[in-house]
Amino acid sequence: MSFRRDQLTRRIFDWAQTALPSLSKTEAEAIASGDVDFEAELFAGKPDWSRLRAVPAPRLTAEEKAFLDGPCRQFCDMLDVWQIDRQDADLPQEAWDFLRQNGFFGMIIPKEHGGLGFSAFAHSEVVRYISSHSVVGAVTVMVPNSLGPGELIHQFGTEAQKTYWLPRLAKGQELPAFGLTSEQAGSDASAMVDEGVVCRGEWQGEEVLGIRLNWSKRYITLAPVCTVLGLAFKLRDPEGLLGDEAEPGITCALVPTDLPGVETGRRHLPSGTMFMNGPTEGRDVFIPLENIIGGPEYAGRGWMMLMSALAAGRGISLPSLSAAATALAAHSTGAYARIRTQFNLPIGLFGGVQEPLARIASNAYAIDAGRRLTTAILDQGKKLAVISAIMKYHATERMRQSVNDAMDVHSGKAVIDGPLNYLQPAYRAIPIGITVEGANIVTRNLIIFGQGAIRAHPYLLDEMTALQEPDRDKALDAFDRLFWAHVGHSTKTAFRAFGTSLTGRGHAPRDAGPVRDLYARLSRWSAAYAITADLAFLTMGGTLKRKEMISARLGDALSEMFLIAAMLKRWEDDGRPKADLPLLRHASERSFQSISAALDGAIANFPARWARWLLRLLTWPGAQARGPSDALTEAAAMLVYAPSEARKRLVGALHSPAPDSGLGLLERAYRMVIDIEPLRKRLRDMKKSPAEAREAGLLTDADLTRLAEVEDAVQRVVAVDDFSPQDMAQLFPGLEGSPYPQPRKAAE
Repeated sequence: MSFRRDQLTRRIFDWAQTALPSLSKTEAEAIASGDVDFEAELFAGKPDWSRLRAVPAPRLTAEEKAFLDGPCRQFCDMLDVWQIDRQDADLPQEAWDFLRQNGFFGMIIPKEHGGLGFSAFAHSEVVRYISSHSVVGAVTVMVPNSLGPGELIHQFGTEAQKTYWLPRLAKGQELPAFGLTSEQAGSDASAMVDEGVVCRGEWQGEEVLGIRLNWSKRYITLAPVCTVLGLAFKLRDPEGLLGDEAEPGITCALVPTDLPGVETGRRHLPSGTMFMNGPTEGRDVFIPLENIIGGPEYAGRGWMMLMSALAAGRGISLPSLSAAATALAAHSTGAYARIRTQFNLPIGLFGGVQEPLARIASNAYAIDAGRRLTTAILDQGKKLAVISAIMKYHATERMRQSVNDAMDVHSGKAVIDGPLNYLQPAYRAIPIGITVEGANIVTRNLIIFGQGAIRAHPYLLDEMTALQEPDRDKALDAFDRLFWAHVGHSTKTAFRAFGTSLTGRGHAPRDAGPVRDLYARLSRWSAAYAITADLAFLTMGGTLKRKEMISARLGDALSEMFLIAAMLKRWEDDGRPKADLPLLRHASERSFQSISAALDGAIANFPARWARWLLRLLTWPGAQARGPSDALTEAAAMLVYAPSEARKRLVGALHSPAPDSGLGLLERAYRMVIDIEPLRKRLRDMKKSPAEAREAGLLTDADLTRLAEVEDAVQRVVAVDDFSPQDMAQLFPGLEGSPYPQPRKAAE
């Protein structure tokens, strides 16, 4: 036995057992259920850039591209967004039939089970494309391909379950929903009171061992129309029919909704967006043990299954919807800022408008970069627990910021609802994205750093596992090896953080060209982050769980570093286009500013004064991050203001609107304003009105006609909807037969 192990490590081991948080069985399973990838490089303080650059760029197969260009486009053409949200409260029946006939509900199901077997990137592209036109259509498609029976059976189901259920789900013969949230259990699934008791009962005429279920769930998408419910509940086995464990815990099972005792059909109205969502209840519903997803051996393993499967919802569905909304905001707001004039100038030339325009543009670039990198890693077979949480939170938050900015720039045009308003559907969807798949407050404060610190840190999880080893000698041996390796790593990181804080630069690929400085600055902040996280655990230990504001700031810094890395990867994958550099730099400068502020705020709130002093000396957290300059902001704004290849790359594939729709009219007016610009420039140079120029023989009648047509096209875009009393009565039946509208006189 060594002196170090017996005298030093033993004392540290005893302290660490009380200081560091212990993991419950459920927590350990949840943490073990996901994979880490490049976020671990950022956590280590010295990113291996070759690992990032080696991730294959996401690409669609010919089959996937044909699906996007064909069935996706056809499906969107069937959807009148105003009609769905304000009159029918549902997709048209032909759209439901089309989804079934073309396999939309089976994108993630392998071909051998009748599905499309699409890649994660193709799945994301489909959701993004549909989301650009209809949130209701997108949610209807994304849910069966996200967290739910299809994903869970594919990952964990028995062969019998896969053989029976997957083909039926893929063809739409069965429509799934997944019941997790209840009144008592929102973000805290452990508070779930929905339960199943192991017992004997009758199933298809025979007495079998099964589960009697009672539940009351709410906010369940597709619940009103689903035929099979994936149900999460707490399993109890008071008679020991399964084994010695009286309460196995959270379990997932398949419940056909035509069973006696199942109640579905009632609807919620989620933020005025009319996808199918509602409550579901069950009273004394009996199912056989074989309906547990994965079979009886998966009893009590539901939380692990949920955490693993959540990667699809958090990493694909919501980032794809957010990417579409933000790209739509960039596309429409840039065009509107070009055609709308005030004080005889397009509003896009005013600095006050350029600032939100640039934010929208760089948000669109960042979200899509993160989405592409995430799906590329998912397509390597990884289940991304931390990265998917980063993407869920930051994609939906940047969507919120971008759509709000778009509303500001459009002003009254975006406030007045009606068929011509192309921003209101995205605006109404913001709270949905913020809330579902793990509320953003919880994701930011508890999950990103809380789970990321344990999974992505090079030593922490192994150290915590060693601390829980029941054999003390074995535990000491493992902890001794890990702890001193950790000390060596932290010492190197501290010196690296100090050195790079002085220069503002760390290591970077030599062939990175004009963005080498961004790699170098990200390396600098990675080192600062790593030593800050280490000292957070050293000084706060298990209490860090309860220091949620510190944890949130550390999660913010990790997230922004990941997004910068994703943007650098995107720029490389796109062929290093020089024209995109203003977007990359504007978005990166904003992220560097956020990292600096997050670390500065976290360090300022460390309880230990010596740790605050030491970290400020080592990392200089408030330095070298002022955000984008005004010149860079203007350059980024101009990329969505004026047509270019860079603008096309940024906006990506959006559904082509109908010519007479609000967005169709905007696109037509934008093209016409761009085409007429040389003529308008001639008028400005002459300092004459069109009539004066015609009188002087400087314009032709054809020129005047073109100018009038452009003005008419712009006015059609600027116009907003209004409604007759009859129209209002259709929207609000309570107005039927009322004297509205009549002048209202004050009562005498």
